[in-house]
Amino acid sequence: MPGWQNSDRRAQLPPNWDAIRRAVLRDAGKQCEHRNDYGVRCKEMAVDVDHIIPGNDHSRSNLRALCEWHHDKKSGAEGAAARAAAIRRTSKKFKRTETHPGLL
Repeated sequence: MPGWQNSDRRAQLPPNWDAIRRAVLRDAGKQCEHRNDYGVRCKEMAVDVDHIIPGNDHSRSNLRALCEWHHDKKSGAEGAAARAAAIRRTSKKFKRTETHPGLL
């Protein structure tokens, strides 16, 4: 998985993550648990376990099985939102409080 190359995420998982992961996939019948806007469940095979609310809550109620496409889509959106927030924070540091003299 390319996203894990420069990440410390694996170190934040509990020691029994493999057992938790297998249980989540088994409970889902190895089918993706994503539902579209009409409540229809994805028919693809689940290969990833997703944290519904990002972070370190590894409780069963915060985990679901997803196919690779839905997991990549969700993770990509979360990464893009984090990058956008970081850019906003950085740009606030350099925001001008007064008009440049050449613009008067």
